[in-house]
Amino acid sequence: MSELFALVDCNNFYASCESLFQPKLRNRPIVVLSNNDGCVVARSKEAKQLGIKMGVPVHQIKDMIRLHRIAVFSSNYALYGDMSQRVMSILEQMAPQVEVYSIDEAFLSLTGIESYQSLNDFGVAVRERVQQWTGITVCVGIAPTKTLAKLANHAAKAYPATGGVVNLSQCDRQQRLLRITPIEEVWGVGRRLSVRLRELGIESALDLAEYDLKSLRKRFSVVLERTARELRGESCLALEDVTEPKQQIVCSRSFSKRVESLDELRESVASYTARAAEKLRAQQQVCKMLSVSLRTGLFNPTEPIYSNSAVTPLATPTNDSSQLIAEATRLLRAIWRPGYRYAKAGVMLSELSPQEQGQADLFSAPEEARRKQLMQTIDQINGGKHGKVFIGAQGIRQEWSMKRRYLSPGYTTRWTEIPQV
Repeated sequence: MSELFALVDCNNFYASCESLFQPKLRNRPIVVLSNNDGCVVARSKEAKQLGIKMGVPVHQIKDMIRLHRIAVFSSNYALYGDMSQRVMSILEQMAPQVEVYSIDEAFLSLTGIESYQSLNDFGVAVRERVQQWTGITVCVGIAPTKTLAKLANHAAKAYPATGGVVNLSQCDRQQRLLRITPIEEVWGVGRRLSVRLRELGIESALDLAEYDLKSLRKRFSVVLERTARELRGESCLALEDVTEPKQQIVCSRSFSKRVESLDELRESVASYTARAAEKLRAQQQVCKMLSVSLRTGLFNPTEPIYSNSAVTPLATPTNDSSQLIAEATRLLRAIWRPGYRYAKAGVMLSELSPQEQGQADLFSAPEEARRKQLMQTIDQINGGKHGKVFIGAQGIRQEWSMKRRYLSPGYTTRWTEIPQV
């Protein structure tokens, strides 16, 4: 039985989440901004049609925002994450295996589905159910390899006549799409590599698929050779139904204003450490190494520049927020210097290992068990929708925290912000 994959991708996901609970924004241009409301990181279809580019600083398009009544939003990661989980849970009900590739994309295994349902009908069913149950529009690309499925999904978005579903299970359809697809649109190729490929006369995806495989490996890499094989219909990339744990966890943010006091820096570092520890526990891992960094702004010639970092090994691997915050605070004191206006701080946890492999301290085992239970309780509360708890060192007012002037309500994550009809 030959392999079959589907790539399901949410259309303009961040912007779609913002308009979902505000019908008045339908068909209106929407942009979503990066941390501190600096640059555009997501756009609705209407905003793209106006020519707004990804990464453009928001201050450069102020006139366009006013002229075209563009709706502007700060990134609402809690909302996007919750809506993503809802979409992925639907996909997991419809396919035997699902690989969550990103917050708005997932690969599905369709092997065996043809025995009781046509592939086109399956793609339409996915679109209809996700739309009906979440309000999010998706496109579906179906093919015998992940690279072809990615290409099929791109075509489903680019050509409205497809109805949002493109099935490349047949070779003749694969050839037609490969022939009209520019080489830079192939998954994993990108702009720089496409320039080198065009020098060899490889202009389209079909050209890459038909190129000599040994030459590709010799001139470029085994990765590009694998891509060419996938374009030929030879599956080289398996579905990853278990996400590999990260090898390090970084939490770093720019401040909404310049920070000079050690107290404010201590609050920010404590908050970043707590967030990193939360991610660490979610992976069921512990860390053996902790580092803290900070720096001033880089682009103001009238202010002195300073940056530094410090790292420490931990006597016992841990994912306990309070223990990590205590160590991070100690490192911060060692590298902080008065008289500077700091713009950014960060925390990195490294040398990660599975939690169950951690070597416990014989003399503190009862205390460790209580602290582990405490962290689990905190995570359980914070993972719900009834409130949040935090360690006092993180501060309450957090005036240094990033700007989010255009933040939308937590429609699906806070009881007090549920839409009222």
